[in-house]
Amino acid sequence: MLKIAVCDDEPVFVEQISGRIKKYMPDVAIQGFFSSEELLSQGKVFDIYFLDIQMEKMNGVETAKKLRELDEESVIVFITGAKEYVFEAFDVAALHYLIKPVCDEKLQEVLERAKKEIEKRQGLKNRQIFIKTRNKNIILDIADILYFENEMRKIAVHTVRGEISFYGVMADMEREAGEGFCRCHRGYLVNLSYVAEYDTKNIMLTNGEKIYLSKDRYHDFVKQYMRYLRNGGVSHV
Repeated sequence: MLKIAVCDDEPVFVEQISGRIKKYMPDVAIQGFFSSEELLSQGKVFDIYFLDIQMEKMNGVETAKKLRELDEESVIVFITGAKEYVFEAFDVAALHYLIKPVCDEKLQEVLERAKKEIEKRQGLKNRQIFIKTRNKNIILDIADILYFENEMRKIAVHTVRGEISFYGVMADMEREAGEGFCRCHRGYLVNLSYVAEYDTKNIMLTNGEKIYLSKDRYHDFVKQYMRYLRNGGVSHV
């Protein structure tokens, strides 16, 4: 059962959004919170968070950053009456940014996307890749891999927990990593779920790292990333 948290300093809005979510997804568990402090003090991890940005004391973006320290896999959706905060959503890899008043059609669309993203992340958790170094054999969860990097005859795999180097061929890693990864540069294979933003030369990841995006692969990367988003991947606006 999906667990959903709705946090807004307007109790009427919390009750309204919770009721509408329950209408579209009757089998989910929903809990409402009236402040960021109340939400964080619970110590619980939810699958999906609906956060108001403009809250007193600690706003929604600051709350989301705290939540990311506890869990990188949860889906975050911001709800606000102001559009100027949209770029701050990049920092916490938010799935979407809903503007008040939230229409039923848009809410339902975002709920479906959030559900697909949770299912995709759970699926990725079950996928693993085998790596053999000089001293040991390692099994990594695909979902924990940020990107692969060419290092002459070696490959460095950068994960949420650190870096591991091993002898290998990038083309082999591309086949093994499969869907959800993109060869954005001759020397880089990136996990699209960790892409925060990009331009014609670089890709910024959700952890703040920057990797190269080659000119001749730019259009292919954009097409693959847009297809990934349409199929329920992480969006940052």
